[in-house]
Amino acid sequence: MIVSNPTIAPHYLATVEKALTKLGCSVDSVLIPDGEKYKNLESLNLIFTALLEKNHNRDTTLIALGGGVIGDIAGYAAASYQRGIRFIQIPTTLLAQVDSSVGGKTAVNHPLGKNMVGAFHMPKLVFTNINTLQTLPDNQFSAGMGEVIKHGLIKDAAYYEWLLENAADIWGRKPEALRKTVTWSNEIKRAVVEKDPTEKGDRMLLNFGHTLGHAIEKLKNFELLHGECVALGALAAMKLSENRGMIKPEETNRFKEALGEFHIGTQVFGLEKDAIVAASKSDKKMDSGIIKFILLHSIGDAYVDRTVTEDEMKQALNQVLV
Repeated sequence: MIVSNPTIAPHYLATVEKALTKLGCSVDSVLIPDGEKYKNLESLNLIFTALLEKNHNRDTTLIALGGGVIGDIAGYAAASYQRGIRFIQIPTTLLAQVDSSVGGKTAVNHPLGKNMVGAFHMPKLVFTNINTLQTLPDNQFSAGMGEVIKHGLIKDAAYYEWLLENAADIWGRKPEALRKTVTWSNEIKRAVVEKDPTEKGDRMLLNFGHTLGHAIEKLKNFELLHGECVALGALAAMKLSENRGMIKPEETNRFKEALGEFHIGTQVFGLEKDAIVAASKSDKKMDSGIIKFILLHSIGDAYVDRTVTEDEMKQALNQVLV
């Protein structure tokens, strides 16, 4: 069963169906609405209904053909259907290729919080074709770069430098630059996930920018893309790290300039600091009422901090709020 949406299906569904049919597979498909606001229990039930109507059993394989929303919801359907079936990720967006397709995090959103209902369920295969990035809208490509730069900031200063030095080729979508970007990000995330598959330690570092980013995303009613919100949250986290004397002001400014190189917005309009801080407390990263915040000792060296105060968050948010 292939899960996709009306945006992706016209481009790639027939190709994937044909390839699977040649292998002797019996193939069905189901389309769910496109967009983060549809990553919910209603869309999940559309997948379950399609599986049941077509008599799929525990031997079936679910394939996620699309971006991060499709991967998350199809993965959770696979984790839940008949107590767990195989699934394969075929990510078609940059964000999905470098981040969400790798690591087995699956979920749907709840009105009270993002990714609040989900499971860890590892895909049997992640199949990435970077040619899909050539038709990706610019705003989607920018959103993916928000997650890409994050990988360098938290784990690999050399990667971060390479991204900044090769920004023109990456933004120009030159195949060799894209291949290296996707591969390098995959290697970073793979190493983290293999060490800590269920987010008890090092995997938490991948949430850099997500605490405030998720809050912004929710308060903007998902009008901004996930990667755009992560970038805003990362910029605030950089400022917080700077305010604590761990990184230099010029490093924060250079990161802000890097976001501009990839056409990622560095400011958000129409939100209040108090509302963002309050929304961050409904995030699943809370631990006994304490926010687990990811900060930087230095570029490429992130850590989990449990001492960040509301005042510190509000000061950092001055960096991104208008």
